[in-house]
Amino acid sequence: MQYQNWGPQDMSAPQKAKPAEVPVERGMVLEDVQSGWVGAVSRVEKSGGMHVVALEDRRGKSRSFRLGFGFLLEGQPIKLLPPAPRQATGASVAAGRTASGSVRVAGQRAQVAKASRIWVEGKHDAELVEKVWGDDLRVEGIVVEPLHGIDDLAAAVAGFRPGPGRRLGVLVDHLVPDSKESRIADAVMASPGAAGNVLIVGHPYVDVWQAIRPAVLGIEKWPVVPRGQDWKTGILAAFGWPHETKEDIGLGWQKLLGAVRTYADLEASLLGRVEEVIDFLTVP
Repeated sequence: MQYQNWGPQDMSAPQKAKPAEVPVERGMVLEDVQSGWVGAVSRVEKSGGMHVVALEDRRGKSRSFRLGFGFLLEGQPIKLLPPAPRQATGASVAAGRTASGSVRVAGQRAQVAKASRIWVEGKHDAELVEKVWGDDLRVEGIVVEPLHGIDDLAAAVAGFRPGPGRRLGVLVDHLVPDSKESRIADAVMASPGAAGNVLIVGHPYVDVWQAIRPAVLGIEKWPVVPRGQDWKTGILAAFGWPHETKEDIGLGWQKLLGAVRTYADLEASLLGRVEEVIDFLTVP
């Protein structure tokens, strides 16, 4: 890596702020300024007395770089430091923050599951909600369950028998005006017992994958998949990842999910809806 030669400073010139010093973390998306390589941190190791970080790009290729100056994090120059020492676990650890940004309650045990539920469309939606809000939901005793589609949502809600103390929050993909999803939601909310006991919210994305901010994945925007083509298959093909089988789809999703560390890695249009559902289910 090449370093700039610094000469005597012109004291009349404005002084540039020093780059922030940031400990490296697995999943952090970085750009190496010199080569332009962009990738997520897949591992950090010590070799020859120095720390080396491996950055895996969206096609699954990996390159290694020495820690230090010369990296961009979310477009800002940083000095990349070795990993921060891990704190001891257990009730004695001072309260920090959960992945959702909430204050972590030290020593708090998970509550017994309440009757109220959060329903999401599929397994990937459930895994994303669990990764970011899981700590909060365990404290509240709220369980997230995948529906595997909402075509039969009305029958599922009727079978759930919502009521006071047994509320239901539903997170729907692609809930936009005049869509099939919006018509299903309207019909459910008009059914007996739904008012005040059921809340249906949604995000505008075709799939929950799109709720991950593109910058977290090292891309400017999500690829456009031609109409008529399976969306997830098209996305993985655009990334240059394996996409022929269900296993390929699952592995691709795990790579995307691995890039998500906190709520800051998700779009606000999903964050607000999930928080709205949690508030609805936990307000006395």
